[in-house]
Amino acid sequence: MLSNVSAFSVESDRSLLEKLLNRDLPGGAEYKKNKKQNSSKAAESQSVVKSDIECEKIDDKSLLEKVLRTDLPGGNKRKAKCLKSNRQAKLKKTNLNTSYSSSGNDISFYTGTFDLIDKEGDDKTTLFGIEHKNPDLFRDTFLGKFKPVTGGFMTGKSSVYLYTGVEAQYGIGPLKILPSFTPGYYQKGDGKDLGSVLEFKSEVKFGLDIFENSNLSYSYSHISNNDWGEKNPGTDNQQITFSKNF
Repeated sequence: MLSNVSAFSVESDRSLLEKLLNRDLPGGAEYKKNKKQNSSKAAESQSVVKSDIECEKIDDKSLLEKVLRTDLPGGNKRKAKCLKSNRQAKLKKTNLNTSYSSSGNDISFYTGTFDLIDKEGDDKTTLFGIEHKNPDLFRDTFLGKFKPVTGGFMTGKSSVYLYTGVEAQYGIGPLKILPSFTPGYYQKGDGKDLGSVLEFKSEVKFGLDIFENSNLSYSYSHISNNDWGEKNPGTDNQQITFSKNF
């Protein structure tokens, strides 16, 4: 209904010829719209100039300064304060007029168990990792909200996995479900040989907001090389993650 009202408002500004041709002509509705915007900007500019002129008119010099025709240390400086106040007001207005979808960076720290279902028991160990997400890069699609994710972890046996990929986000009330797919580089160190330096991590995470801009979550992941390496034993892992938006 609102869109119909808006469309009708624009249509009513059109001339009969514009309505018949179903397009904007020079001097028509679009011209009026641009003229109104330019007038608003000009009025704002005049207001800024007027404020500065009013500051310049302030005569805060002492009698001695007027006689010597120079500013002395410790003078009133009321004019300088006025100009500074105007500059701060203009800066504040500029900041308010600048809009962002979100701000800061989402940093996650996590710890858990590497090779959780190791049958032999010789590769199971702890892991510690860090992950970064930029909220400004979130993209809403018909399949959900997606964002790039980059991170890495190290195990208790010096295995290292560095990865980058994409994470989706879905919400059910306060619960967030975050599936992700992140290919990466794996170096076994003294730990498990996964058969290739190129590995793929598939993960699903369940999170809850615990404080403002903070989230606590549990995730389960699987890493394997899709049979592209000499062997593909794979590994399953679980993590507890604390995320903070800075």
